[in-house]
Amino acid sequence: MLKVILNLLIVVLLFSNSFSQFKPESFKLTSDANFVHKISASNPVSNSILDIITIGDTVWLGTSRGVSVSFDRGENWTNFFGITPFGEDNISAIGYNKGVLWAATATTAEAPGGGTVPKGTGLKYTTDNGLNWSAVLQPLDNKNDSVEVYGINNIPALPVTVPEQNITYDIAFTPGTVWITSFAGGTRKSTDMGQTWQRVVLPPDNLNSINPNDTLDFCLTPVGGNFCGEGNLNHRAFSVIAVDDSTIFVGTANGINKTTNANDLNPSWVKFNHQNQSDPISGNFITALGYNIETSTVWASTWKAEDPLEFYGVSASTDGGASWKTFLNEERPHNFGFKEDEVIVPTDNGSFRSTNQGNSWILPNNIVDSESGVALTTPIFFGASSEGNEIWLGSDDGLARLMETSFWEGEWKVYFASQPLESERETYCYPNPFSPRQEQLKIKYSTGGKQASVTIRIYDFGINYVRTVIQNAPRSRTIEGAPEFWDGRDDNGNLLPNGVYFYRVDIDDEKPLFGKIIYMQ
Repeated sequence: MLKVILNLLIVVLLFSNSFSQFKPESFKLTSDANFVHKISASNPVSNSILDIITIGDTVWLGTSRGVSVSFDRGENWTNFFGITPFGEDNISAIGYNKGVLWAATATTAEAPGGGTVPKGTGLKYTTDNGLNWSAVLQPLDNKNDSVEVYGINNIPALPVTVPEQNITYDIAFTPGTVWITSFAGGTRKSTDMGQTWQRVVLPPDNLNSINPNDTLDFCLTPVGGNFCGEGNLNHRAFSVIAVDDSTIFVGTANGINKTTNANDLNPSWVKFNHQNQSDPISGNFITALGYNIETSTVWASTWKAEDPLEFYGVSASTDGGASWKTFLNEERPHNFGFKEDEVIVPTDNGSFRSTNQGNSWILPNNIVDSESGVALTTPIFFGASSEGNEIWLGSDDGLARLMETSFWEGEWKVYFASQPLESERETYCYPNPFSPRQEQLKIKYSTGGKQASVTIRIYDFGINYVRTVIQNAPRSRTIEGAPEFWDGRDDNGNLLPNGVYFYRVDIDDEKPLFGKIIYMQ
């Protein structure tokens, strides 16, 4: 699922003619040498890692620049970005089921009143590890699809006829069925690999459960308007998991919905939220769900929604949702990863990990690449996964792998995406212009792949000394290697005046390299 949640309150539904059935297009990745060179690399293509799936030696990443995969536990990467069928879209969700990898894609579009809104661009799947991809359009309705049959009821349903505000955030699977949650598009399922999609009817905000034999009176719509006077937060869907072949949990902006008969044509649902239980979830905006099969525990990222008594945090249930415990109060979680009976929770303040069902939480110590010495310094993490003694963490500014020897200890490898240098005697820095209040400056250089002593210093426009970034540090860098970081401060820890600065890279006794920095607070 996309763990960077877009503004929930912006809902603009446009209407146009479209179709409710789509035939997947198939795309074959050729073995053309230029093409292979384009997508193969030693690093993922993006530093914003939104989700991670590990299966044996294979690691799949959903990123802000397409899908990346490694078949050798991170030694080499294949990146699907800027090529058919991905184009330059973001990945908003990935899911894996019995050899099939699914990815939902998204971009932005201009809003009628100005600005931009998210736009779903469909789903892609591969049955052969990326050699061939099939693509289906974002599920849409025909303008006449205004009724959904649910048991004995004809439920008025708002046709969602355009991909704007209709972005898929999560993917799950039961036997023969793909489930997605798509905000304005709601919850949908397909039994024919995305050729057709059925809307899933969830309870409205004012009901805690629905059954196809009930007599019901509500609209299936995420927003009020001419079609229906009131919209339902519970029809704005963000997360979905399957805990067994017939049990599905769906997270919305109004709580967590559960069915134990997911394979029925019209499943019955019960809803859990902050208002309707004695031991409730912390908040009703469910941005992520996870299930730990080792402990039979449902984990939920439960953000504050509308009720002032709600709060941000993590909620967990060991009894199928009948009761919940809350943890990490006021943290904003984005996802869940599991290592046997342990849970890892990526948040805005690091990746928290618990070995005792949430009774205590521990962050990793410094994440520093054991070979290059480069550190992953961002506090914002979106994804986590594990395989054997490996733990993978995805952040907004890089990917990390831990070969663990003891709890949060072992050998770290840090991956950073950047443009390769054109030669071994080149350097550049990014972002440039650089704002130290937003991120760190990255300085890229090469030692020709050999071990060398490296010193990097910063100077102002008058060539006055400002800061030593590293001094006589042992480094081994290739043209595709990791950068060094500068936080934009001088030796006394002070931010600098806006202006032009220079940096100097000394590698052993070779001729120094120089670069220019445009510094803007």
